[in-house]
Amino acid sequence: MTDPAATAAPTATASRTMVVRGACPHDCPDTCALLTTVEDGRAVRVQGNPDHGATGGVLCAKVSRYAERTNHAERILTPLKRVGPKGLGRFEPASWDEALADIAQRLGQIAAREPQAIVPYSFAGTMGLVQGESMDRRFFHRLGASQLARTICATAGAEGLTYTLGGKVGMKTQFFAESKLILIWGGNSIASNLHFWRLAQQAKRAGARLVCIDPRKSETAEKCHEHIQLLPGTDAALALALMHELITNDWLDHDYLACHTLGWPQLRERALQWPPERAAAVCGVPAEQIRRLARDYGQTQPAAIRLNYGVQRARGGGNAVRAIASLPALTGAWRHRAGGVLMSSSGHFPVQRAQLQRPDLLAGRPSRTINMVTIGDDLLRPSSPEFGPKIEALVVYNSNPVAVAPDSGRVVQGFAREDLFTVVLEHFHTDTADWADWILPATTQLEHWDVHLAYGHTDVLLNRPAVAPLGQARSNAQIFRDLAARMGFAEACFADGDEQLCRQAYGDAVDFEQLAERGFAALPVPDAPFAEGGFPTPSGKCEFHSPRLAAQGLEPLPDWLPNHEAPGSSALYPLAMISPPARNFLNTTFVNLQSLRDIEGRPLLEIHPQDAAARGVQDGDLVRVFNGRGSYACHAEVSERARPGVVVGLGIWWRKLGVDGTNVNELTSQALTDLGAAPTFYDCLVEVERAAA
Repeated sequence: MTDPAATAAPTATASRTMVVRGACPHDCPDTCALLTTVEDGRAVRVQGNPDHGATGGVLCAKVSRYAERTNHAERILTPLKRVGPKGLGRFEPASWDEALADIAQRLGQIAAREPQAIVPYSFAGTMGLVQGESMDRRFFHRLGASQLARTICATAGAEGLTYTLGGKVGMKTQFFAESKLILIWGGNSIASNLHFWRLAQQAKRAGARLVCIDPRKSETAEKCHEHIQLLPGTDAALALALMHELITNDWLDHDYLACHTLGWPQLRERALQWPPERAAAVCGVPAEQIRRLARDYGQTQPAAIRLNYGVQRARGGGNAVRAIASLPALTGAWRHRAGGVLMSSSGHFPVQRAQLQRPDLLAGRPSRTINMVTIGDDLLRPSSPEFGPKIEALVVYNSNPVAVAPDSGRVVQGFAREDLFTVVLEHFHTDTADWADWILPATTQLEHWDVHLAYGHTDVLLNRPAVAPLGQARSNAQIFRDLAARMGFAEACFADGDEQLCRQAYGDAVDFEQLAERGFAALPVPDAPFAEGGFPTPSGKCEFHSPRLAAQGLEPLPDWLPNHEAPGSSALYPLAMISPPARNFLNTTFVNLQSLRDIEGRPLLEIHPQDAAARGVQDGDLVRVFNGRGSYACHAEVSERARPGVVVGLGIWWRKLGVDGTNVNELTSQALTDLGAAPTFYDCLVEVERAAA
């Protein structure tokens, strides 16, 4: 085999076998390095790159099928124009010239009156810096469109980390293998962080104790030494009780607290208000289990916390992350390279975002920001002084909001507006694409250039196109370049090609030639980044008490906040529901791959035997899950994976592939978190009943 690492993109007429280095584009902390085998111009196999330490030659079951996704018979390969009523998915092929001319004209007419009536909607369908946040941002900045607050995943936790540690930073993933105690808090690593799980298993074989903290008895929880099955949204209460025990038993590193923290006396006073009995009543776990966890954490070095995203998807998610991220400073765990906490490492990456996105193109014009979480309500809002202009046009790319945004009944109502002009860049006929006026065929990762950061390790990765774009597909960056040209945007930055954008993403901060040669480059992050303090906060310390929060009139110390929809607060809807991802899907990506859907089976609701019996529900029954926002039909899996009083709606199925044309987000709300204006997917009350078959 030959390696085209130093060549340009392959042509469609290539008649050889080659292996091309790339990167996984999906919303996962692992950001794997890929090797794509190409035969006669067709991608036939995708593997993990064994030369990349974080990947180690291993891919998840989803991405190992990426060639199947690229070559899928249902790929959209030509521009499509709607010819039927909105939502029915009836389209006819059109030329790129016709599509670009019509879209440019329609957007131009709106922009001439009120550019902020145009809204982009995108997220992490690709995590690539080029296809996800470069030419598109330039286009919308130049247009003067509304901006989008991309909050749907991680902003509550990101703000929690920023106000405590100074940014999305933490310990280096590879050193979890040396830890003696690992708390896996708020995540199912086996399903969503596979390469970390390999490190945890390595530590376990060397004698480390693994504890999973999660409302669901996940596959990961089953394989840990202990599972603490707390109620959703109570993580901060547990963390404060752990602090109480660390203080009262003097399992503290007094020198680290004195030298490298801010606000310890205030946090100490708050933590002493949280004895294990109080937290046990809030969390729904035994007080002795809290005491044991505190003893293990306080007396084991090095101890590490792998904090994940489930923690932040309730009202108090930002405070929960603040509380948990404070724990390592109490015990001095940061002194060890195998100690500390990691939720996201993305803050270590020196991305040149202003260069990529060019916010200067706004040129001082006013610009409002729409929160992507509240798109259901916002699409239905009239013009007003508070809101601004009514949304008249929506351009969707790298996302499937009809399926993934909360309160999806409202989202559908918004997309159904006849006066809403909707453009969707897509690979497939998703739930959102069905509501489009135009669908534009986008390339997959195997067909374009991109460069990546990671949030589970500290390596930059380059993605080279392995094959030519199928059909008439164009990269996101190319589509926005083409639209800019049609709209007469003459600035030189709109001529930058995709490879040029890859070079701009990090500028001189990363050696692009090394990226081109190996496919990845490690950032110079210290092994124990905060062993001697040096946090990227204004004070340089771990800030238990945040002056920045206080300046905003917000609570400066981490605290527990009850859920918007607290368990036990409603007689009509007595069950709390969380909706973690199904193991074989990644949000709504891969749901249309039959091989993965066959493994996943059908939309499921896990319900504890006690709750099932009280409702006459048996395993496999069709059930109706409902609340005041809507109703969702799925099948019951009676299982102790769910704790009593909590059901688990595994997501995220495409609505049209569900039992009744809905999915679990029919039930979730548009309420926001304490910090970061993020979604509260796991802060949701429901009732369950048997449904007619």
